[in-house]
Amino acid sequence: MSTPPRGGSSRLFAQEPPPPRRSPHPHEPPQGDTMRVIGLMSGTSYDAIEAAAADLTLEGDTLVLRPLGALSLPYPEELRGCIEAVLPPAATTAEAVCRLDTGIGQAFAEAAVRADGELCSGTADLVVSHGQTVHHWVEDGAVRGTLQLGQPAWIAEATGLPVVSDLRSRDVAAGGQGAPLVSIVDTLLLRARPGVSAALNLGGIANVTVVAPGADPVAFDTGPANALIDAAVRHFTQGARDYDADGRGAARGRVRPGLLARLLDEPYYRRPAPKTTGKELFHLAYLKDALAAQPVPEPDDVLATLTRLTAVTVADACRAHDVTELVVSGGGARNPVLMRMLGEELADVRLLPSDSLGLPSTAKEALAFAVLGFLTVHGLPATVPSCTGARHPSLLGSITPGRTPLRLPEPAAVPPRRLRISDATRRP
Repeated sequence: MSTPPRGGSSRLFAQEPPPPRRSPHPHEPPQGDTMRVIGLMSGTSYDAIEAAAADLTLEGDTLVLRPLGALSLPYPEELRGCIEAVLPPAATTAEAVCRLDTGIGQAFAEAAVRADGELCSGTADLVVSHGQTVHHWVEDGAVRGTLQLGQPAWIAEATGLPVVSDLRSRDVAAGGQGAPLVSIVDTLLLRARPGVSAALNLGGIANVTVVAPGADPVAFDTGPANALIDAAVRHFTQGARDYDADGRGAARGRVRPGLLARLLDEPYYRRPAPKTTGKELFHLAYLKDALAAQPVPEPDDVLATLTRLTAVTVADACRAHDVTELVVSGGGARNPVLMRMLGEELADVRLLPSDSLGLPSTAKEALAFAVLGFLTVHGLPATVPSCTGARHPSLLGSITPGRTPLRLPEPAAVPPRRLRISDATRRP
């Protein structure tokens, strides 16, 4: 995401695990189909851990989600630097990966403890951790593997709760892209809306889910959202800033057509969906190669061009699927320059924040992963094959038991076909 994270900081490479829940109690599975679930994730910008909590209930074929709040916990600078050091195209070692798996796991554990205490009053039933993606292995458009770090044992030890993690690998094993996994939430939320509705998430990478009447939903990564913008800001400021706050740099600059054309020549944009990408492709070295071919002396002009690149590639994807309504979430949704450019590119498309549908835009992905884990422990598949390209729907993730023996709810008889967001302000 491209906006300042909120909340406190997490301990880095602690000598001891994060403290356990202040009032540990034997975990009992909730009655009926209701669970209080914490979702944890960190995206391709790797600036913070996003934690969100929700009460989730199955009512027939409707999944009811009641948001309980969210936290954004910045990664400590040392840990963030260690993440950056292992990301492609950098080389790394098994020792560095092992240390990072522990460090991220401890940071996620502290985020889970805080979310349980501050958002759930110590009554959470389940934690779902996406972890931190450090590599998404793609060859000729096919995903061969994916790696998210953040050892879930640290979370289970600190909270005493069961943890669902490693949510992408099963879809990859079934021939899918392993992403965008939020497509099931988008599909459930948008299915009943008129016209051709699409959900757009603007993180480091932009992804879109298109839900059209009478057709299978489609989802894919459109390309960079903030990934290249953030890389450019860090490069031009020598690390003094991490992102273009409120798009101010882009607002001062002007789009350079030559550089934009060079960037749009990327073959990824012409590949058919489903498709996924990440910082394995869109990183600083990639940008430097483009600037070597099309030099632009003014940093603000580079930022303006990169912001327009995001708007153009998202708009091209929407036009290709005749989208009439675009529901936007993610950190990029708070960049007024990006949103203005997106509006210019999609003048005939209604743009609205996911908040207007009851789903907080800054917490959407963390809430989506909470939903995925909820479906897993209820024995329900959580993928949409037409969105990820998998051969079939899959139960996702691995489950790490908490402090007590693992006791799962009875498998649900009916998978949900729609999502209803209930009153987020009313607490029990």
